[in-house]
Amino acid sequence: MSQFNQPISGNDLARFSGPNTFMRLPAADSLAGLDVAVLGVPMDIGTSWRSGTRFGPKQIRAESAMIRPYNMATLAAPFDSLQIADIGDLAINTFSLADSLRIIKESYDAILAQGVTPVAMGGDHSITLPILRAIAARRGPVALVHVDAHADINDEMFGERETHGTVFRRAHEEGLIVPDKTFQVGIRGSGYAASDFAEARDWGFRQFPAWDLWQQNLTEIGAQIRKTVGDHPVYISFDIDSLDPAYAPGTGTPEIGGLTTPQALQLIHALGGMNVVGCDLVEVSPPYDPSGNTALTAANLLFELLCILPGVTLR
Repeated sequence: MSQFNQPISGNDLARFSGPNTFMRLPAADSLAGLDVAVLGVPMDIGTSWRSGTRFGPKQIRAESAMIRPYNMATLAAPFDSLQIADIGDLAINTFSLADSLRIIKESYDAILAQGVTPVAMGGDHSITLPILRAIAARRGPVALVHVDAHADINDEMFGERETHGTVFRRAHEEGLIVPDKTFQVGIRGSGYAASDFAEARDWGFRQFPAWDLWQQNLTEIGAQIRKTVGDHPVYISFDIDSLDPAYAPGTGTPEIGGLTTPQALQLIHALGGMNVVGCDLVEVSPPYDPSGNTALTAANLLFELLCILPGVTLR
């Protein structure tokens, strides 16, 4: 018997039954012995348009039951060399964004103190700021791969400085990320001024707008990112609205003209080999996802992210 946790096979227990954990992995009450912790952050009080991402982790888990443990495209077998479990949802304060961000930061401090790599299911994108605070406190500023329709560099929203649209300005100001190793892929849409994205470029962020990526294979861009980052610790934050609404309609702030699902896979595959210290998949809003396709896509992208973590076996 394998010493590593394995998802329950669909040949042993029908996929429409069993535990509501990610990929039907074991649930863990303790971090002891884990290499990777999958967790939910069921929060949408940081969003500015359509709510519903508080239901994201539950729906992503439900749709993940279909995923099998081996990656046929990359030959990655994450469950054969890493001890991975679902540690459940963080107990955020649904009435207070500020307190929720504190809870996330303190929870991540505890996870990282055990040497466990965290993989989060959001929740809105505001969850990434306290995650970066915790990681940077332990490792120093990290490289960042930010896949999103939006740059999320507003100074404030309705007078608030910590929201889903201000995350990466705060991260830059607080020195949590390395500016010339920060990449924003898939940004697009309308803006308030022609300079909306330019400020981040002035900080050193490298941007790949969606309109420059239409019809392109993203393997080369992923290779460029990997080469620039080198072995520096890197965090990956993947907003599902980076995909075109045709592929992922169930999100809070959809923008047309986005990435395709194959492009998302090309990018993640090309990032393999980097020193990934954590990642998240955010902004899945099940109320706008009646078919479940957005959550299904999100679950598969999370599996792909597991497949590029350091130490994953290739079969």
